[in-house]
Amino acid sequence: MQAERKNRLLRLLSDHVCQVRRDVILARYTSFRIGGPADIFVEPHSLAELQAVVGLVRAEGLPLFVLGGGSNLLISDAGIRGVVVKLGKGFNYSRWSESGADRIARRVRVGAGRSLGRFVREAVAKGYAGVTFAEGIPGSVGGGLLMNAGAFGGELSQVVEMIRGVDRAARVVCLSARQLGFGYRRTALPPDFIVAEIGFRLSPQEPARLGTVMRRAQTRRRTSQPHGSPNAGSVFKNPPGAYAGRLIELAGLKGARCGKAQVSEQHANFILNTGGARAAEVKRLMEHVQRTVWAAHQVWLEPELRLVGDWEQGRGGPGPAVHASEKGP
Repeated sequence: MQAERKNRLLRLLSDHVCQVRRDVILARYTSFRIGGPADIFVEPHSLAELQAVVGLVRAEGLPLFVLGGGSNLLISDAGIRGVVVKLGKGFNYSRWSESGADRIARRVRVGAGRSLGRFVREAVAKGYAGVTFAEGIPGSVGGGLLMNAGAFGGELSQVVEMIRGVDRAARVVCLSARQLGFGYRRTALPPDFIVAEIGFRLSPQEPARLGTVMRRAQTRRRTSQPHGSPNAGSVFKNPPGAYAGRLIELAGLKGARCGKAQVSEQHANFILNTGGARAAEVKRLMEHVQRTVWAAHQVWLEPELRLVGDWEQGRGGPGPAVHASEKGP
């Protein structure tokens, strides 16, 4: 974005939103710890501020990207052009309805900026089931909704009742679960719709039993998934009737590297940032995995990881080299 236009938009946004900055490095906001700068970075704290941001940015004809908890995505080294919105503290809440005498169900409205893990633990402590599967899934509740986060046979779509957010015309709109078009690791929202709040309907269960289920989920994640190096979670979706991690492992790709990016030795469907990895290295390694798995199994792995930002800069020369694991297949 040209400096003059950037400064003008900064002035306009600052009249309506408290927190507006320019040229913010996004790596610190992602679980991968990878990502270049945002031209403009905005943190609205209310629906009114969010509406103002959407209205101004659309009027300027600029792209707008909403950054949730920073998991499940890879931001390019060149960063993101236009405006990046990260929901502020005003969207970090959970509001529980009064429990009925029969305790058949309990409704709760959760801000899209709230940590998914925090919401799960809160539900368990109150004695409500439906989201224990999500313990350990990183990111925000809003981000979990967008990818229909799931694990161990559960998905958020099973307990979502409605959402509220801001549409491309800067209007506040409510949508029922039937209007959301849930699928495997996806949610079909109207174009440019920004989720601000999610309504859940949860069923009661004994807190002790829920605690046991949650601890089992925690144990499964600790023993099967890598820890200690930044990553963005599962890189590829599971193809029908198979597991992406197993196909990658059988193709001999555990430990494969591209620069500072490495396929995990513990779980092959994770790529690790071993220290200073660039987005271009991760992307190159993902493409190598796709080609190798196709050659070995005739299965093309579809990314679960979202690639966002400006990927045009830096093209033209040869990409970074991919190296096999030192341990071999």
